[in-house]
Amino acid sequence: MSENNHEHEHAHDHEHITVIDENGNEELYAVLLTFEPEKESPFFGNSYVYCYPESEHDAEEVELQVYTYIQQPDGTAGELKPVLEDDEWEMVEEVLNTFLVDEEEAE
Repeated sequence: MSENNHEHEHAHDHEHITVIDENGNEELYAVLLTFEPEKESPFFGNSYVYCYPESEHDAEEVELQVYTYIQQPDGTAGELKPVLEDDEWEMVEEVLNTFLVDEEEAE
């Protein structure tokens, strides 16, 4: 899970997902960003989701978490896995930084 903070002053709708922790507790998360790496990436074929607890929606800063999203073959709800590899972390951080710069420029 990522421990990135994100200034949260933009106004747009978020998709939501339910995250189930290791104790079986469910929490609603707002999806900030999803992406799939380009073909040249060693992580091509993976999907990633940046999200934060919906309970933090009105906060000035939110604690972002990032997961690899694995879609179930039957199209039902997928599975979230933590990002573990250092080079994978570098890639997801670069995508987040680009997204944040683009958001600032759009304001």
